[in-house]
Amino acid sequence: MTDSPKNVLLIGAGGTLGRAVHQALASRGHQVRTVGRTSGDLRHDITDPAQIAALYEAAGPLDAVVSAAGSVPYKPLADLGPDDWRAAFTGKVLSQIELVRQGIAHVTEHGSFTLVTGVLAREPIVTGAAASLANGAVEAFVRAAAIEIAPQRVNAVSPNVFTESLDTYGDFFPGMGSVPLERVAQAYVRSVDGAQTGQIYRL
Repeated sequence: MTDSPKNVLLIGAGGTLGRAVHQALASRGHQVRTVGRTSGDLRHDITDPAQIAALYEAAGPLDAVVSAAGSVPYKPLADLGPDDWRAAFTGKVLSQIELVRQGIAHVTEHGSFTLVTGVLAREPIVTGAAASLANGAVEAFVRAAAIEIAPQRVNAVSPNVFTESLDTYGDFFPGMGSVPLERVAQAYVRSVDGAQTGQIYRL
């Protein structure tokens, strides 16, 4: 348990990663408010900037904002049309950028943002071009935002495929290994409770 419990807003809390992150942060004594489209303490769609604004108004003062959500289409490159690229940008890039941009006014002076990217930013796979683009864009944004929002902090967690999900997704990541969810969740703890900023925690 940490000596300084924080008010944490967790987006995507109902997903596989979100549940692991929730458990890890709550075990530290933090007060975690969960957010999802259809479940959670607060119900908001973060792909809509207006709903992000409403989310922050409902959440009140925060010490940390944590994102474990982001959707992108997976298709062969030749099949990816303009709508797919827009969906990748809206679903994973713009949504998380808006969490930071709008959140600056609602997070404490030394608070933090933790975003999510993924292994495809550095290790591409067939059908993963949109995901690689989205992950890389978020990571570039984190590095840029960190030098402007200080003393607030921003980092990203960039995990490999989860060990617990290998039965479902392992064939799409041949020979790339995996990472246990517990280890990924601890990277979120590191971001929330540590002092670093502008970091991409690659797992």
